[in-house]
Amino acid sequence: MCKYVGMSTASDLFTYGPVHLDVTDEARSRAFWEGVAGLEPTPHDRDGVALGAGDRTLVVLHPGAARPKQPGHSGLYHLALHVPDAAAFGRTLLRVASARYPQAPTDHITHWATYLDDPDGIQLEVAFETIDRVARYESGPDWPVIIDSDGRQRNAVEALDVGHVLTVGGDTDPSQPMAPGTFVGHLHLHVDDLAAAQDHWADVVGMTRNVEGPRLGFADLSAGGTFPHRMAVNTWQRPGTPAPEGTAGMRYFVTEWPSLDAMEGAIARLDAAGHLLGDCADGTLATDGAGSRFTLREAR
Repeated sequence: MCKYVGMSTASDLFTYGPVHLDVTDEARSRAFWEGVAGLEPTPHDRDGVALGAGDRTLVVLHPGAARPKQPGHSGLYHLALHVPDAAAFGRTLLRVASARYPQAPTDHITHWATYLDDPDGIQLEVAFETIDRVARYESGPDWPVIIDSDGRQRNAVEALDVGHVLTVGGDTDPSQPMAPGTFVGHLHLHVDDLAAAQDHWADVVGMTRNVEGPRLGFADLSAGGTFPHRMAVNTWQRPGTPAPEGTAGMRYFVTEWPSLDAMEGAIARLDAAGHLLGDCADGTLATDGAGSRFTLREAR
């Protein structure tokens, strides 16, 4: 019987720190990230508006972009905030619904999800990990097939049974903010070359290849832990060139490494690949080679 227990990141190679976003209008973006998503201001001693859950900063908004997110470019597809329990996920569904904001509840079997776009077109996924429902993956003609814990064949994208979610979650109060313990659980990036992106995140950074759908232009990777979907890449925005300067989207994201040796090994491989950009206030800055930037720093 599935217990719907959120999984730990304790065995992951790294975890995600804050995601820095360029946005066009501070007030409009804060109305979404605070009022709809449920984040709250967190302490921040540099530029930008820091928002998070509990004492953890999850996103930092940088107002001043000249235009909203544009199609046809590499970079962020969506960022995913993983909530700690089913009740927190249910509160998110109700909070977004009570704000009359469009959302797309989805069952990925590995996790429950709902998707919504901020005012600049930056997509947010809110997720609750349900990996205990997965028995194994099998190869399909286009997409891997999931065999669930009851032995049933499932698709990786199904309609979410919202009534069941709310029943499992128990009493929920949509006026409550995003739950403490929420973390950036995965990122999904547009890239220009699927094989090159997998090589970068697996062979250079050190992540673990999970599933691949080359005919669909998609692949994902784990961080070596129990959850298989910490990074996803796709080629759905071909030609996938970086967006023009001044476009809303992801400025960079932070990775936090519990092992200094593992981090230094990744930095050395990034340097050898020509993807190292230097040091910054958030650690060592690097690129994926397709237009997305990230930093590496020791876990705090």
